[in-house]
Amino acid sequence: MRSRRTVPALALGAIATLLPVLTPAVASAAGPAPRTATATGVTPSVDPLARYGRQKPRWSPCDAGGPAEYECATVEVPLDYARPNGRTLDVAVSRTKATSARDRRGVLLLNPGGPGGSGLDMPLWMAPMLSDDVKKRYDLIGFDPRGVGRSAPVSCGLNDDERAWQRPYKAETFRKDVQWARTVAEKCRARNGAVLPHLTTRNTARDMDVIREVLGEKKISYLGYSYGTYLGAVYTQMFPKGADRFVLDSAVDPERIWRGMIRIWAEGAEPAFTRWTAWAAERNATYGLGATPAEVGATYWALVARADREPIVLDGVALSGDDIRLGSRAVFFDVAYAAETVVRLKDAAEGRTPAPARSGTPLAPVPPHSARAADAPADEPAVPADNMDAAFWSVVCADTRAWPHDPERYRRDATRDKARYPLYGDFASSIKPCAFWRDGSEPATRVNNSVAALVLQNEWDSQTPLASGRGLHRALKGSRMVTVLGGQGHGVYGLGSCADATATAYLTTGRLPAADLTCRTPPDHTGRSTPLPLPPLPQRLPIGQDHF
Repeated sequence: MRSRRTVPALALGAIATLLPVLTPAVASAAGPAPRTATATGVTPSVDPLARYGRQKPRWSPCDAGGPAEYECATVEVPLDYARPNGRTLDVAVSRTKATSARDRRGVLLLNPGGPGGSGLDMPLWMAPMLSDDVKKRYDLIGFDPRGVGRSAPVSCGLNDDERAWQRPYKAETFRKDVQWARTVAEKCRARNGAVLPHLTTRNTARDMDVIREVLGEKKISYLGYSYGTYLGAVYTQMFPKGADRFVLDSAVDPERIWRGMIRIWAEGAEPAFTRWTAWAAERNATYGLGATPAEVGATYWALVARADREPIVLDGVALSGDDIRLGSRAVFFDVAYAAETVVRLKDAAEGRTPAPARSGTPLAPVPPHSARAADAPADEPAVPADNMDAAFWSVVCADTRAWPHDPERYRRDATRDKARYPLYGDFASSIKPCAFWRDGSEPATRVNNSVAALVLQNEWDSQTPLASGRGLHRALKGSRMVTVLGGQGHGVYGLGSCADATATAYLTTGRLPAADLTCRTPPDHTGRSTPLPLPPLPQRLPIGQDHF
């Protein structure tokens, strides 16, 4: 198996009540204990799920040209845990072993976000971000969730236009957008009909527990970013006895999955914009965007209006007003970068040559996510180009039954939210493929437990805003939360912020802070870049913030 660079985000899980007891893996509303003869009260000979935990993984180098210590294997899991003798899937798993056998505590499972983000190579790219003390104590375990990357990847056969899901509401194009959403749902169902109901966060949590058993561990520790925080929270709800030390970074509010988590992008963008206008006004001598917050805001909206009349060409790309609104939503969470970007846009509009961009053209329409189809070895099938998109919609739509099915509901919400949240409200609330999706195999999981966990959250996070992190903290009553005041961006741990020491201490000692903490990032702190994935909704790479 080949190492692949993860490019997950959206910010971008599931919640509610459970189905009646069908198997030991679908036990109670609180979630089943790890599947062992003692916990389930049955012997392996009569437990149809027991055979999955008895697998012996065949570890081998992930990549002939990669590090020898980076090993991969596959773990077989049932497609439908209610039918453990039926169809199965192979989940790709990777590891790097703890650097000290004497100090080893166990395993640290890793998830980068999504839904749809590949985590198979996380042990490689997370290693430089983790302290030596952490790496002494844990085998680092990566995996591609079911339907993603090397774990039975799904594809809907979507073209580039069908993968472009962030669409502004316009009365004259709404009928076309409804047809787009219907087409995406129908194409996904046509290609993956029997599989789609089972591509859920609950089933991925079950897969994690199979991985735990296969690795011979009584418990797992876990580090999950963005969507990975919801996945981790669902695991604690379903398998509380299997959870050891859980760090949940840049958190999804389980009460908002999933339409609410897209809509919170619009809610969070407005205070970020207000903060930016004040910051830029104080530095008018540097940026020349206005001497007051009102003047700075007026400069921005004048550029949007100008681009609506005639596109503004920036770095060879013609930008409409909608392109600017879409592209700048996440940019405003980094005040200096936002000011530089708006200055460049203003220069282009006024016929001047803009200064070079800090990193690309943030306002340019973001190309659809690629699953790195060309990165597979010759003896393995390529990952479909639309895999991340297909996996994203599969989980987001099947996880919860709260999506409205009436297109007119989306029209009303988009019209109202465009007025309420002018930067992004209509993008967030307009029609999505989930309007035409069939229900997943189970209702969503209601996260409400006292399992210990550490929640990390930047104050200014474009994909999982601060309110979202607080929502997960409320649901996990045994958790503590570290808020990084002034922290900008999606992702905290391993990036050099003031929260790193607390997270490392928890992973190495098991001691949570006595109370919630706040710490302040130095004004000049920018952190290290990170390859977290940015889903078709929430995530964390500089390739376009359109995932968790």
